[in-house]
Amino acid sequence: MDYNSIFEISTDQDFKKKALEIFFFQYENNIIYNSFCKLIKKDPSCVNNIVDIPFLPISFFKNHIVKINSLKTQKIFTSSGTTRSLLSKHHVVDLNLYERSFEKSFEIFYGDIKEYVILALLPTYLERSNSSLIYMTNKMILKSQNIKSRFYLNQMKELKETILELEKKQQKTILIGVSYALLDLIELFKFNLKHTIVIETGGMKGKRKEMIKKELHKKLKKGFGLDHIHSEYGMTEILSQAYSQKDGIFKTPYWMKVIIRDINDPLGLKFNKKSGGINIIDLANLYSCSFIATDDLGKTNGKNEFEINGRIDNSDLRGCNLLLD
Repeated sequence: MDYNSIFEISTDQDFKKKALEIFFFQYENNIIYNSFCKLIKKDPSCVNNIVDIPFLPISFFKNHIVKINSLKTQKIFTSSGTTRSLLSKHHVVDLNLYERSFEKSFEIFYGDIKEYVILALLPTYLERSNSSLIYMTNKMILKSQNIKSRFYLNQMKELKETILELEKKQQKTILIGVSYALLDLIELFKFNLKHTIVIETGGMKGKRKEMIKKELHKKLKKGFGLDHIHSEYGMTEILSQAYSQKDGIFKTPYWMKVIIRDINDPLGLKFNKKSGGINIIDLANLYSCSFIATDDLGKTNGKNEFEINGRIDNSDLRGCNLLLD
């Protein structure tokens, strides 16, 4: 199945049509998803709308190879993990599809990447291999075509000097960083940024005490001298990202949707503002599974926007988990 039409979706009707088409394709060609659907007695004959589509529990990515049977794996992305629990593995069969997804998504929310310098403060991710976030950020650095774009590990003073240099030049800049490293930076140096967007990716990775999202953003806003801190919502198991540009409200690209499920009834979906489990439809997951029941809690407002409220009790902590509001 060709993936180009996924990124041409512009209406809810387009999305519904493509989602159903991909469900039928994955039901027939993904043995793990097919087995799950049969286990809960769901087959194409009873799927006529998005709400009828079965959502695969995200834990399947820890124990199974979730991909189209006939296609070869090009790269395996693994979750960071904060415990010794089995890590999630996403068998990606077409990296061009992943790149198309994150490049198009960035363009939707931020415009032409060539206008930006990309500074990455992701030490925990850099210290391990097979991170989808590192792969994405590295490609963004290359796409920016700016010699100042790069990764930083523990070179905080050098990073500060680069930020101040770019600010002086009024150069549009994105600083993407893991939460604890951004806190480390502003404890060493104070900023008053005018031309830099700070995007936090969540999680303390065991380096600091966890804190609620509002407290984290309050500290970051004060330390960077910004009115808003942006956030990125992504995970190993999906090939698309949602972005929050203010107030913790995430927006999805056109080929991705969030649906709320009742945590007491895993197969029940609720389309309202009441908090529940987050189900993700990511059509860019064409060759794995596009319909995933995550372990995150949240709510939607019916406008392809959602908030993260925490984690479902007893679910494993994912390395990039987002904190309670």
